[in-house]
Amino acid sequence: MRLHVADHPLIAHKLTLLRDVETPSATFRQLVEELVTLLAYEATRDVRTEPRDIVTPVAPTTGTHLAAPKPMVVPILRAGLGMLEGMSRLLPTAEVGFLGLQRDEETLQAITYANRLPDDLSGRQCYVLDPMLATGGTLVASIDYLFERGATDVTCICLLAAPEGIATVEQHVGERADVRVVVAAVDERLNEKGYIVPGLGDAGDRLYGVV
Repeated sequence: MRLHVADHPLIAHKLTLLRDVETPSATFRQLVEELVTLLAYEATRDVRTEPRDIVTPVAPTTGTHLAAPKPMVVPILRAGLGMLEGMSRLLPTAEVGFLGLQRDEETLQAITYANRLPDDLSGRQCYVLDPMLATGGTLVASIDYLFERGATDVTCICLLAAPEGIATVEQHVGERADVRVVVAAVDERLNEKGYIVPGLGDAGDRLYGVV
């Protein structure tokens, strides 16, 4: 597994505003979109491309075009939906699938409750969107799910990560170069309830309100 922590002043600034308990939901959603666009720029450095011949108003030239098959963006419901707009700004031609995974608050294990993905992902580069890498169970389940369907590599984009969650993913996938995790920051630890400290609270609740 490859871990990339996006060290940029704008990311740090927006993340600070995102963490603030006084930040209202509308501002929180906007900040998430902006942060994800910045993270997506880093996450897509290895996106596959191919040369394409074009004609400019001045002369013919050879440029670069996203290769087929198109990348697949996979938000993890429900909080991952809040990251989709920011990702789509950078990859508007990508296809979108959805995975519904939730954490059992007693066992902290991920439970799949929805799947809106093609059965065959052969040759696809997949970008998983999940705000919080806490225990790591959700990302491990998502990575396995995508590889079982033929994905060639998986990049996970998260706003925050805990050391425990990173260790869980690393232990599960080992040194595979086809798994990458891109985060805005790695926080201190998990608390006894499995929440990231200092974190930013429950991302889904802050995006959409308490359900």
